[in-house]
Amino acid sequence: MPKLENNRMQNDPYAWIEKSLKSIEKAGWHRSTKTIDRPGTVIQIDDRDYLNFASNDYLGLATDDRLINAAIEATRNYGTGSTGSRLITGHRALHQELETAIAHLKQTEDAIVFSSGYLANLGAIAALVGKRDLVLLDQYNHSSLRNGAIVSGATTIDYAHCDSQDLRTKLEQQRQHFQHSLIITDTVFSMDGDLCPLPEILDLADEFECMVLVDEAHATGVMGATGAGCIEHFGCTGRAIVQMGTLSKALGSLGGYIAGSAQLIDFLRNRAPTWIYTTGLSPADTAAALAAIRIVQQEQERRTQLWQNVAYLKSQLSNLELLPSESPILCWQLSTVQTALEAAKCLQSEGIFAPAIRPPTVPTSRIRMTVMATHERGQIDRLVAALNRAKIEQKSNPLIP
Repeated sequence: MPKLENNRMQNDPYAWIEKSLKSIEKAGWHRSTKTIDRPGTVIQIDDRDYLNFASNDYLGLATDDRLINAAIEATRNYGTGSTGSRLITGHRALHQELETAIAHLKQTEDAIVFSSGYLANLGAIAALVGKRDLVLLDQYNHSSLRNGAIVSGATTIDYAHCDSQDLRTKLEQQRQHFQHSLIITDTVFSMDGDLCPLPEILDLADEFECMVLVDEAHATGVMGATGAGCIEHFGCTGRAIVQMGTLSKALGSLGGYIAGSAQLIDFLRNRAPTWIYTTGLSPADTAAALAAIRIVQQEQERRTQLWQNVAYLKSQLSNLELLPSESPILCWQLSTVQTALEAAKCLQSEGIFAPAIRPPTVPTSRIRMTVMATHERGQIDRLVAALNRAKIEQKSNPLIP
């Protein structure tokens, strides 16, 4: 390298980024986005159609005409943006309607809507605990939960994934040293598909005087008799829980929420920085989410169809090593990053979009598949056939470990 160029590299405070990117690429961790030209169960990438088994649109509502028309009407009536913090510039009647609808769905006293699920977790956790407090996190918790704990300044300790006994041990060792304690867990783990042991966690919280925050992002609209989530699924409705969820998955819109007691929600309106200092959810997203909640409550058959699709796909995949799942998220576990990438490539060649999920997002590589209510039986059969061919190709390829 010429001396001048070498000096430039040494003096460039951003030069380390190139080196870091090369390390990411070498490890097989580099990612890039793909442009999806048409959403739904069939998507289009680079002018080719693919069956979509990578979406979190579990009920197929993101392309529902009722959500689209609600968003259009709200834009006409209220404009494209909320223009500022709701405490400063006020909010639209739609915001209050949506929060009331969420509270009704979740069977809580009140709810508060954030501009994203990530912001909901950051803001709520930072408001509830501080430097003199303890946070206990499932080791597989979502990034937003982990970063919320870091932002709060509280002491954070991981417990083994879905291990109530390890959580008890950590509480016995640590709880007495802190003023307040908050247990945090996903209810449906997004990269595995399994469920947290919620009743046991709540019992431990009662015993050790802890608050509990649960992330229902992948459970809202999907789990429970009415789609209220895992709290309903486990029969824990009415217990003291900080219920977080998103509007961007089964509800087909954008945003996040916290549902709970009226006192909790009033506190968050006054103390959650990611709500206080952020522009409110757009009228279009608010109206679309409100329309989605009404559909969830009125059309039980959508959830029924979703679970029928999940059961059928599971019944056809007995020859694959699937991670344990009680949700519409099914993961084919693979031995290395390379095997996962090759499997995803094989599926793509068959017209199936189900990307490889790799470290550091997950501890082990896998193909993550998500089922939608709007998938047809023939589409699921095509996925199964492609998975079987991908498995055969792996076995016959000596370059794949």
